[in-house]
Amino acid sequence: MKPFGFFHLKGIGGQIAALVLASTVALHLVVTAAFLISRPDRPDTPPDGAHQLTDAALLLGSTEASERPRLVADLSRAFPKLGIEMHAPGTAAIVETSDSQHLRGMRRHLGRGYKVVQLAADDTAHRVGVELPDGSVIAGRVDGGPRPWFWGAPWLTALMTTFICVTVLGLWAARALAAPLSSFAEAAENFSLDGEADPLPERGPEEIRSVARALNRMHERIARLMSDRTRMLAAISHDLRTPITRLRLRAEFIEDEVNRKRMLIDLDQMRSMLESVLSLLRNDRNVEAVTLVDIASTLQLIADQFGDMGHVVHYDGPASATAAARPDDLHRGVTNLVENAVRYGAEVTIRLDISGTRLVIDVEDDGPGISDARKQEMLEPFARGDDARTMDESTGFGLGLSIAHAIAIAHGGTLSLHDRTPHGLIVRMELPVWQEPRLAA
Repeated sequence: MKPFGFFHLKGIGGQIAALVLASTVALHLVVTAAFLISRPDRPDTPPDGAHQLTDAALLLGSTEASERPRLVADLSRAFPKLGIEMHAPGTAAIVETSDSQHLRGMRRHLGRGYKVVQLAADDTAHRVGVELPDGSVIAGRVDGGPRPWFWGAPWLTALMTTFICVTVLGLWAARALAAPLSSFAEAAENFSLDGEADPLPERGPEEIRSVARALNRMHERIARLMSDRTRMLAAISHDLRTPITRLRLRAEFIEDEVNRKRMLIDLDQMRSMLESVLSLLRNDRNVEAVTLVDIASTLQLIADQFGDMGHVVHYDGPASATAAARPDDLHRGVTNLVENAVRYGAEVTIRLDISGTRLVIDVEDDGPGISDARKQEMLEPFARGDDARTMDESTGFGLGLSIAHAIAIAHGGTLSLHDRTPHGLIVRMELPVWQEPRLAA
């Protein structure tokens, strides 16, 4: 680790440290400006309008009593907002003679011989009176009046500035950290192997960009690994088809009828196994688009197809039900479920139910069913059923349910197994009517 690398401005630590430093400097600048403006080290300065009243009191105090009415009239015209009035000794409505900060500031400017008192307030402002040395009182309105002790104090300004700086720091940290992490969670939720997902944006602090680059590279490696695996399986399948075909042709010349049939059954099973595995691990780049599909018509068609093959398959549901899906994938998934059902049961029912924004497809059979302990296990690839349902060991490879499960997840739905009364199995596929489908990993 480089010395002082923590304070690198491209990293989260450096940006937070820079913001804290900038907030501290701004705090000190605001406190200094407030100190220079208020100057608490100087004598108390009278509030707005009070210095005019003190000057008028000093002027009237040094004027003869006969000249005061004329001088008061001149001061009233000069300072109309002050509302100067002259009261004879003992006629002023004095409220208090407190020693508040407001009145103390005026006394400092008046000096000895003058007395500052608080008068009854009018509707617009506080009234303050100055008692002259001869007992007369000059009264005037002082805007603002005595303020609370905490208002305008430098410590309050510092507190507000600190609050603002901490708020800015918190908002920045929430945006700089929560937004990329939310995008990571969304990317993980929408992870797919079809190459259509946009890479994570590499923005923000250096640590966030580094994580985004690592996740993008991991996505590329996984996609490349899955693509190589699929190509390898496709090549193996292609290479095995030829020898299987040759073996089938040679098996036709076997004179022993029993051995010839066994050989042909084994070869058909090998070919079916290859096709099933390739269906489960198909190339994600060739995934079909999502379109509007009449689910009811698709299920009715599947029931008719199995009916033509001699199976008893019924459809129970509405005549029409439209949803967004991949038609071929949905057809293959339900077909796999019905194939399992007719293999172990004599009668199969395909039910369709739409409730709100979800549709439910139930494939019911009257076979032996599956124990509760193995229901979840049966959704895994190559998982075989209970002995009661494994009627023929030469058929089935444990891929039908796993393929249907992957198709349900790709549509944003679920696949689950349930018991049927009095016996049998219900395979339930729940799909959203409108969704943004995902690919099953």
